[in-house]
Amino acid sequence: MDRKRLLLWVMATLLMLLGEAAAAAPIAQKEAFPGAEGYGRTSIGGRGGRIIPVTTLADSGSGSLRACIDARGPRVCIFRVGGVIRYTTKRPIIVNPYITIAGQTAPGGGILLTHNGGPDGFTPLVIKNTHDVIIRYIRVRPDRRGEQRESNSGITIENSRRVMIDHVSTSWSLDENIGGYAQNDEITISNSIFAEGIPKHDKCALLASDPTGPQHVSFIRNLCAHNGDRNPDINFPRGSCVEIVNNVLYNGVVEFAEIWESYGGTPVSIVGNYFRAGPNSKPGYAHALVYHALGSTGHARLYDKGNIFDGLLAENEGVAAVRVPSPPCPITVPVTSAQAAYEEVLAHSGALPRDAVDRRIVGEVRSRSGHIVSGFGDLPAIASGKPYTDRDNDGMADDWEVAHGLNPDKFDAWGHHDASGWTNLDEFLDDLSKERIAHP
Repeated sequence: MDRKRLLLWVMATLLMLLGEAAAAAPIAQKEAFPGAEGYGRTSIGGRGGRIIPVTTLADSGSGSLRACIDARGPRVCIFRVGGVIRYTTKRPIIVNPYITIAGQTAPGGGILLTHNGGPDGFTPLVIKNTHDVIIRYIRVRPDRRGEQRESNSGITIENSRRVMIDHVSTSWSLDENIGGYAQNDEITISNSIFAEGIPKHDKCALLASDPTGPQHVSFIRNLCAHNGDRNPDINFPRGSCVEIVNNVLYNGVVEFAEIWESYGGTPVSIVGNYFRAGPNSKPGYAHALVYHALGSTGHARLYDKGNIFDGLLAENEGVAAVRVPSPPCPITVPVTSAQAAYEEVLAHSGALPRDAVDRRIVGEVRSRSGHIVSGFGDLPAIASGKPYTDRDNDGMADDWEVAHGLNPDKFDAWGHHDASGWTNLDEFLDDLSKERIAHP
């Protein structure tokens, strides 16, 4: 090989390697998605990485959700199937960072995760020892009993940071419908439905457990319904920033939002929430805001404003002692009235399009009916639907690309067709989200 050809070969090789390195590195720009809020909005998920199609509902193998979860490097899981994914072996755990699970791409009725019960029946969706995770438009409904109750939550976030959970639905958990464990930080849980935990541990949300340092957590526009307590449970170290904003909290038994001090004293803002008694709420005993002094190692700081207490006692006797006149941390999201939040949450929360379970639960909140369940329900039917056409496998529908001046035969997920600053795929996924919100 002569010197000129050798030089050209070296330059081509370098360009190829640089291209591969760029594809393997996430694009660090903007928030998790347009409109992302709260402390988890800094998550970049799989932006800039591979587009991995989920083409089967099988537990494992090529084209499975497990394969996308277990892959390394930035990646976006794009669903080409809709229906129920039942893990018949022990479920995968999200440990490799930089992942987006884009449930809004699923055709038909979307995606539902569950397990097979027994010795491998563990929490179906777990984020552990990782960072930069975005999960949207997924429902989790265990319908069979796993052998270990404490490992049968709907969703668990453990020792992770920059996590965005948005528009998900869970039910029938034997532990928490959603729970945080160990040292998490920069977490948002938003626009979701957590319902019908199974007694005797029927819980909505355990936002922190065994933290080792301060955490920043946002719980925004969620519905907790038919869970005995932990609606939600708030127990964080000093130096944390916790915000509970514009949620609807329905049919707890005697305790709704619980404020603890056993990890040093939670700094929390509870603003614009709608607390609503239900058939299981005990008249004269059910409190919306509950202070717990048990095991106290410091003083909590509670800022509460604009909450509605519908059929409930507002607070127990300890709350007044920890109330402060201004938020312990600046609130990161715009706050609407509790009444406006009530309508917004009931209209648009959860994994969309809503399945029969979520439609029933929302109806029960409106009619002040329903009850805490005694066992698992039946999985709702999830239509398989037909996936959109995507000739170049860049995650975007061909007709959307044509409408926006893109070439449906060219992979351009991470390009920019306008001056918005968002990538093409970000804008496409946002349009799918808007469509689902418009037709819940």
